[in-house]
Amino acid sequence: MSEPLAGRVIAVAEARELDVFAALLERRGAQVQRYPLVRIIDAPDPVPVLAFLRSAAEGGCDDLILLTGEGLRRMMGCIDRHQPALRTPFLAALKQMRKITRGPKPARALRELGLSSDLPAAVPTTQGVIETLRAFDLHRRRIGVQLYGAEPNVALIEFLRGAGALVSTVAPYLYADGATGAAVLELLERMAGGQIDAIAFTSKAQVERLFRAAPAERVRAALASTNVAAVGPVVSDTLASYGVAVNAMPDSAWFMKPLTASLSELLADSSTQPDGDIGL
Repeated sequence: MSEPLAGRVIAVAEARELDVFAALLERRGAQVQRYPLVRIIDAPDPVPVLAFLRSAAEGGCDDLILLTGEGLRRMMGCIDRHQPALRTPFLAALKQMRKITRGPKPARALRELGLSSDLPAAVPTTQGVIETLRAFDLHRRRIGVQLYGAEPNVALIEFLRGAGALVSTVAPYLYADGATGAAVLELLERMAGGQIDAIAFTSKAQVERLFRAAPAERVRAALASTNVAAVGPVVSDTLASYGVAVNAMPDSAWFMKPLTASLSELLADSSTQPDGDIGL
């Protein structure tokens, strides 16, 4: 029982890197319950994605805001599947434009292409991107925005347009339901019954899916009966918007390994129990 998570039951909502996250937890002794709440799919219509990419390849963007690493990877995948000849000119244009990243994951996706972030947001949130850009003259800058799923990100777009930028957006992927409705209801019942020591969220889409599955009060009550972990500020802010308190979150590096460490620290004490309070 020397492992910090020995005997602990942890529900994992991640899908894309589910096995990776589960292995990190299991190596520390946890019993992992897999509930992949959402899955990521390509945009069903590649035409607007390719139109954005062609425009960017032709010099149509001075700046590109990358909100997620998944977005850049999906854009490259769209090129490879539908218009491979576009890859070289797009990468050449991407190298020239100013690349603004929200958090470490889009920066990592750029490094996979041999590129780097020119302007990382000080805080990996939409507001962090906005605050970072306030110091720059954006008038008449042609700014492309890679969206988070299909979310229009009104706050960011309004800020950019208010600063005089010419904005275009691209949504190269969408979120779809992962686990079945029955499985999600089972998860809620197990949390409410005290059978889950903690649930870990790695994207805001997972939180939103959980709250679509049942009345909000039922979901909040279930979450109040367990410990709630968030991978970073975006997920934490989403939980807070639903009135849910977060018990564990990494201090700075918002990845699965630091999240595992935060859970280990929280649950290593055998007396750790959720306090039942709902953060409002």
